[in-house]
Amino acid sequence: MDKKVRVRFAPSPTGYLHVGGLRSALYNYLFAKKNGGDFILKIEDTDRKRFVEGAVESLISSLDWVGLNRNEGVFLKEHVLNPENKKIIESASYPGVMEIGEFGPYIQSENLAVYKKYAEELVAAGKAYYCFCEQERLDQVKAERIANKQAPMYDRYCLKNVSAEEVNEKLKSNCAYTIRLKVPADEVIEFEDLIRGKVSINSNTVDDQVLMKSDGFPTYHLANVIDDHMMGTTQVIRGEEWLPSTPKHILLYRAFGWDIPEFAHLPLLLSTDKKKLSKRMGDVAVEDYIKKGYLKEAIINFVVLLGWNIGDGSTQEVFSLAELEQVFDLKRVHKAGAVFDLKKLDWLNAQYIKKLSVDELYEKSLEFFAQKEFYKTWNVERESWSAEEKEIYLKKVLQIEQERLNNLSEVGENNQFFFAPIAYDKTMLNWKDMSPEALRESLQKSIETLSGISEENWELKNIEEKLFATAGDKKGDLLWPLRVALSGAQKSPSPMELAWVLGKTESLQRLQNALEK
Repeated sequence: MDKKVRVRFAPSPTGYLHVGGLRSALYNYLFAKKNGGDFILKIEDTDRKRFVEGAVESLISSLDWVGLNRNEGVFLKEHVLNPENKKIIESASYPGVMEIGEFGPYIQSENLAVYKKYAEELVAAGKAYYCFCEQERLDQVKAERIANKQAPMYDRYCLKNVSAEEVNEKLKSNCAYTIRLKVPADEVIEFEDLIRGKVSINSNTVDDQVLMKSDGFPTYHLANVIDDHMMGTTQVIRGEEWLPSTPKHILLYRAFGWDIPEFAHLPLLLSTDKKKLSKRMGDVAVEDYIKKGYLKEAIINFVVLLGWNIGDGSTQEVFSLAELEQVFDLKRVHKAGAVFDLKKLDWLNAQYIKKLSVDELYEKSLEFFAQKEFYKTWNVERESWSAEEKEIYLKKVLQIEQERLNNLSEVGENNQFFFAPIAYDKTMLNWKDMSPEALRESLQKSIETLSGISEENWELKNIEEKLFATAGDKKGDLLWPLRVALSGAQKSPSPMELAWVLGKTESLQRLQNALEK
């Protein structure tokens, strides 16, 4: 590559960061890192009808949480640590948002005068024209063309029928207008997509796209091309849904006489039934997965595998962000749609949870415990406990759960007997056809065995050794009643693990309660 790589992620503030948007951001980021280039974040906020208040800040915050550090663009004020002597200003549109870099503004609504100037230059050069058609007429033309099985394209009424004198009169009268691109006829538009190879399309199938809307805001097409030119974008890496728009963008680059960047269009994200993943299908916002307790490392790992693999016969599926920065290659991105399989995300998240130290797991789990009613009640009832005692107890619970967790929101859910009194049918205590006398004898043996272990030696290894020695060859006769007495559940961790977490006093109390049943 002759030029320094400069790529950008340009979300629209119409809601939260979609997983598809995160993938585009991630692929741009990794491409820049792999090639020693710059990664830029800009905001495309020209679609005012779909604008959502607070979405700009939310988008930036989500990318910061994931850890996709950028060289320039938009930042939250509190996250600006080292501008590296670059130009830095506070956004005029969004308080608390900073713009850092020499190629701003990085927010489209702050660049309207520039877009209008360039659009009018195209009109003056005969490469674009004013359109005064009202929406009612446009809808009628569209309906008629569809009825005639024609592509729903504009019929160029204003280009063909409105004279220069009429245009001037309408402009002087402040008539509402748009500016449309004048698409040349019978021209083959070709480009080499970095993922899909050669793409060609006849200009006769390209509509005279609106460049400037009647509200004075540019469309995505015009603003996008001008921004990428002014920011020196070398590669445009975006979703497949923008592939049909690329010929329009190429025509704009040609009309302005500008260098055309390379394009790469990422495969669609599909649900498990192979339909395009959409917001209507449920949780597709990154924030949803954060709230559910998925680790950022797992989310990054999962998202990058939606359409990419390392190749070379490797079966590796778990990658750190640092590893991905070294091995990512656009050539390994698939053309076919990528299936969003939540089971795969669960599996990856479980792998990362298993790698956490107990201290890390404890710190990350506290906010999820705090949301649960059974924990709130337990916390109040343990008012006499010190903060250290509560921490030790929770860490024990987490050590038992760690190998079984798919996400952090599950903490405590399947083991609420660690936090609340238990209730169960006494027949659950029986192991197979155990007689009442044998059951009482079994529970008494467990009480005697656990009573013989001092508080100082109340460790999992010691508990296991003592109970296994007492059980002998008939482990079920001892351990099943013990497990049910401690958990009140059909399924639970082992009785040794239960006793270790609950502690000596609580374990003996629950055994005594079972014996009295």
